[in-house]
Amino acid sequence: MTLQQLYLTLLVGGGVLLASIACARAAGRLGLPSLLLFLAVGVVVGEDGLGLDFDDAQLAQALGTAALAVILVEGGLTTAWEDVKKLLAPAGVLALFGVALSVGVTATGAHLLLGLDWQLALLLGAIISSTDAAATFAVLRTLPLPQRIKGLLEAESGFNDAPTIILVLAFSTAADGLPGAGSVAGSVLYQLSAGGAIGLLVGRLGAAALRHIALPATGLYPLATVGFGIIAFAAGGAVNASGIIAAYLSGLVLGNSKLPHRAATRSFAEGAGWLAQIGLFVMLGLLVTPSELPAVALTAVGVGLVLLLVARPVSVLLCLLPFRVPWREQAFVSWAGLRGAVPIVLATFPIVGGVDGARELLNIVFVLVVIFTLVQGPLLPVIARRLGLIQAGALRDVQVEAAPLDVLDADLLTVSVPPGSRLHGVSVAELRLPPPTVVTLAVRDGTVIVPRQDTVLCVGDELLLVTTPATRDAAERRLRAVGRRGRLARWFGEQGDPEPAADAVGDPR
Repeated sequence: MTLQQLYLTLLVGGGVLLASIACARAAGRLGLPSLLLFLAVGVVVGEDGLGLDFDDAQLAQALGTAALAVILVEGGLTTAWEDVKKLLAPAGVLALFGVALSVGVTATGAHLLLGLDWQLALLLGAIISSTDAAATFAVLRTLPLPQRIKGLLEAESGFNDAPTIILVLAFSTAADGLPGAGSVAGSVLYQLSAGGAIGLLVGRLGAAALRHIALPATGLYPLATVGFGIIAFAAGGAVNASGIIAAYLSGLVLGNSKLPHRAATRSFAEGAGWLAQIGLFVMLGLLVTPSELPAVALTAVGVGLVLLLVARPVSVLLCLLPFRVPWREQAFVSWAGLRGAVPIVLATFPIVGGVDGARELLNIVFVLVVIFTLVQGPLLPVIARRLGLIQAGALRDVQVEAAPLDVLDADLLTVSVPPGSRLHGVSVAELRLPPPTVVTLAVRDGTVIVPRQDTVLCVGDELLLVTTPATRDAAERRLRAVGRRGRLARWFGEQGDPEPAADAVGDPR
């Protein structure tokens, strides 16, 4: 590749990235999962649009699997353990037995109603049995739903990718006939148990390492955290275990450990997850040929109706029955099983495996995902209200964002009051700090207090101040001056100039 070609590639790639980000904002306003518009960007850029030809299914499979690993690591890092720990049993049953039931019912419908042979029917059932957390919560994130419903859907989406991938691989390589139930069950058991053990082990080792090793820069902590998740994914795949479940569990362990710079790590992981989603969906949009899609539209709608109206409700009902989940919540969980990137990625596996009819299978899955996401997504809030899960006018969760101090154009100072300092006995008001400098917190005898203007400082206090770069120097000078000569420091001509010797106030830092 020449430099000129590199510049052109980066120009196109940057333009596609910015267009996709704009689509994400538009999707949020329209109440649609952003994946639809990302796919549309890929289709527009593709061979039937702007003419970019991309039909390498093997490369799409490799890149798509890597993107899924990043997405699942980010999913684990941003999942609160408290929200899902009580829901692991129902989510696990849905992810295992629910997937098996859904595959069986969908494959039977595709075989009997549409005439697909059993291998293609089972492949299609396995491919579309995985739900997508990103697609679901793009619509649900502003709805005041009970936390148990959100937690159940999130946990199920994190766990059910692994068994569906195992089933798709088993059916894709069945050159001499379909594998037996015992063989499939044994493979699923090994891959999930080994992958889960690897994920938990890497997560714990990573958390211990990051707590005890001081890295030279703050930005290295997010890189190292995500790096441990990628290692878990690769290690699982290297021993023929489930790298997907390893990536998710390692992220879950790391995200819920008391690691340094958690806010920065979360922000970086979310950015990496968005980048992976954008790249994945645009690539999958490029992979399909739009002119071939109308021919499979009726087939896709028929299979989708079997999945939506029969397979998903039956699997949810049978799996959640032992847990006494109210029928309204079961109905919502059934409808909220949105499909997203995972099924389209899985549809590349039969193409790489050389299965006859695999290309048509990809087109069916693509059309099914687009149509039923358009139908299910916008109706989720309506169905939630009709089922009485949310009330009209109910309060929504407050969206809180941690803003880095550089965005606020602010500096953070910590100041200690050592023995002998004239800061002892001075009130906050008497400090007369240059505006807009404020004392935000104080730690006294291990207790955190919010100081008022009449709060008197004492020896041993640790103060937290927020100031601006323009006033930082003046604030430090005033603190040093009061520390040396007390509240009347200015009367005595004390300006707080730095001295080589240690200051009475302690070093603001």
